[in-house]
This record gives sequence, C-alpha cells and structure tokens, in this order.
Amino acid sequence: MQTALAILTAYLLGSVPFAMISSKLFGLADPRTYGSGNPGATNVLRSGNKKAALFTLIGDGFKGWLAVFIAQRLGFSATVVGLMALAVFLGHLYPIFLKFKGGKGVATAAGVLLAIDPVLGLAVAATWLLVAYISRYSSLAAVLAAGLAPFYSALMHGVGGQIVVVSFIAMALVGKHWQNIQRLVAGQESRIGGKKKR
Repeated sequence: MQTALAILTAYLLGSVPFAMISSKLFGLADPRTYGSGNPGATNVLRSGNKKAALFTLIGDGFKGWLAVFIAQRLGFSATVVGLMALAVFLGHLYPIFLKFKGGKGVATAAGVLLAIDPVLGLAVAATWLLVAYISRYSSLAAVLAAGLAPFYSALMHGVGGQIVVVSFIAMALVGKHWQNIQRLVAGQESRIGGKKKR
C-alpha cells in the first residue's frame, strides 16, 4: 500500500502543468492554443515571454527531480525508485489535470535523470544544449539526447535496472516527438524562439 501510494503521488506530481501555471502568472494565453499546442517550455517560449518559459522549464524539471529525490530519501528500493521515476515522467506526458494530454517530457526527464545520476543527467542535458544551440531545433535535440541516454547509462553503469528506466523514458520521448520527426524530415519544423501560429 505504501509503495502504491508513493507511485500515485509521483504521478500526480508529474501531472502538475507548469506551462499552464506560468501562463496564468504571466498573463499569457493557454499554450495549447498557439504554436505546437504543447504545454511545455519550448512552446511557452513562442509567446515571446522568456521568463514564463524559464519558469515552465524549471518547474517541469524540478518535479521530476523531486519525485526521485524523495523516493531515495525515504529509503525505497531501487525498483520502487525506478517506478516512481517512471510515474512522475508519465504524469507529465499524460496528466490527469489536462485530460491526459500533456507535454513531451524533455524537462521532466532531465530532472528525473539528474536525480537518478547527476553525471548521467548532465551528460544528457549537455547533449540537448549542444544540438539545440547548433541546430536551433528543440525536437531534434530532444530526440538525439534521448537516443543517447541509454548508451550513456550503459557506459557509466553497465546493463542493469537503471538502463531499463532510462530506455523506457528515451523511447517514450522519441514516441512523443514522432510528429516533430516527420516535420524535421519534411523541413517544416519550427525553430527555437519561432512564433509560429497554431
């Protein structure tokens, strides 16, 4: 019962929509009504309000980190920690507060990985930043960083329970970006900072 409650709590924490909260705080339109329609930091940035986008980014990342950090501090087993990591991540992707239509999980995944292993999290974040800086495509950066995350995990820790969690997150991220991948191939993807209308 304690484990089930912990996993449910992690899911509910992941469901907290920081894109919606920041939009309310900064007087912006619902992020689901413009740009990609995605309630995430990159789309909030399309509003032109960098502070709101930063608030969203930090909030989404923090909730992923917090769920894993709490699980570790409560002394849960590695299996339960892994399940809570997946629960908070899935909560962001499929939040009950937004009728299960959430963001793409990049910031939340980064927060989860930073809590699981700071070096792994930093390696994945650095990959995202480098690709995003060079290409100006957030989606391309997310897909490449996600694809490399299991490889980084295997290099650092070998094959074990951690790589299962990391691989699941990576596959879910790539799946969530499938339409972005199609637009990238077609040359129709919006770049970071663009204000494409929905």
